[in-house]
Amino acid sequence: MEEQFILRVPPSLAERIDRLFSENSSEDASLDLSFSEDGRNGTFMIGDEKFPASLLDLPCVVESYKTYDESVLIKTSDVGQMIMVREEAEPVPEGVEYRHGLTPPMRDARRRRFRREPDLNPEVVQKVEQDLHRIMSGGTATNTQKAAPTPAAEKRDVRAADTPANGDDPDQSYSDESDN
Repeated sequence: MEEQFILRVPPSLAERIDRLFSENSSEDASLDLSFSEDGRNGTFMIGDEKFPASLLDLPCVVESYKTYDESVLIKTSDVGQMIMVREEAEPVPEGVEYRHGLTPPMRDARRRRFRREPDLNPEVVQKVEQDLHRIMSGGTATNTQKAAPTPAAEKRDVRAADTPANGDDPDQSYSDESDN
């Protein structure tokens, strides 16, 4: 599989990048992307202009495909991150996860589509893990109480004893007259 990411740029910058790739022009001939020590914030350079960039995690994984014959799709990668290039005046995104997906239906996707993580008490989780380890090693759980064995009471099949041998119930009527 290939390594891929999504590069989201402002519309004015997108036109310049498109022009650079399509015309092979000498203006804005260089593209450069460098990140700072934290690996999340950096600088995107096109020509002599610098734009701030941020590496953000997407709320869900996006699959990437390519085709050679316009009919068969081949999966090339699972994309989970996006590099967002912004103008100097735009605010820095909050956190490391991009709140919205790539398309309008995925707006605020994490809140609307995914379950919240349950609030678990770490002590309870640790106790359950210890009990599981004890059970797997042949022991018993510490917090279980053994119930006294009860004598198995014979249960009689009520339906079988009360039903006549031919299977018909004398009290049951299938006619419409019984409702009167």
